Amino acid sequence: MAEHADRTPQIPELAPRVRLLFLGDSAITLELPQEHAERVLGLAAALDERIAAGAFPGARETVPAIRSVTLHFDPLKADPDSWLKALEEIAAAMPTARPEPRQWVLPVCFDAEFAPDLAEIAGKPADFIEALTTTAVTVKMLGFLPGFAYMGDVPEMCRAPRRKTPRSVVPAGSVAVAGPMCAAYPWTSPGGWNLVGRTPAKLFDPANTERPALLAPGDLVRWKAVSRAEFDRS
Repeated sequence: MAEHADRTPQIPELAPRVRLLFLGDSAITLELPQEHAERVLGLAAALDERIAAGAFPGARETVPAIRSVTLHFDPLKADPDSWLKALEEIAAAMPTARPEPRQWVLPVCFDAEFAPDLAEIAGKPADFIEALTTTAVTVKMLGFLPGFAYMGDVPEMCRAPRRKTPRSVVPAGSVAVAGPMCAAYPWTSPGGWNLVGRTPAKLFDPANTERPALLAPGDLVRWKAVSRAEFDRS
């Protein structure tokens, strides 16, 4: 711990106002300013390219968030202090290029049983459903639960603040909105987002050791409305 305390102040402030933050002894976070948040997936892609080329020996993976990318490494093999200049150069370039996104069409049933908050947050539920299902959203990051994808940005008419009182139980597959984001709960869990539908899609498969989460940052998702009968057959 003392070693980290000694070196943390040496981490430079990057242009334009990108910060490098050590997370313990096995990760560094590159945090972008809010106005450049949309470039986070490009930064992750640039780091992945450098890792694949062997530029950061001991680096394991990158994990993008809403406006930061965390670079994980093996502390027994890596020398992260020697990476700071290269990371500064990559971050300062603010790369935007990223791999071609995977595209998904996910079914969602808006039956009243599955959408207890829809009538409350939508002036006209039919218009809400049309707007949500005709706009592709981007997976910004995974978090909260394994396979839980934060997706945005939903149309203005589909936005609503988080519930003041979270539910103690949200059924798996529930499609929900909060602020500019939408998501689908891969597991039954507590949750404070507004429930507007349910998808039969399997969002996390523990048996798939190669890629257990269906969605990944950068993916494009379009919701497709299905009837209750179609949902039940899925």
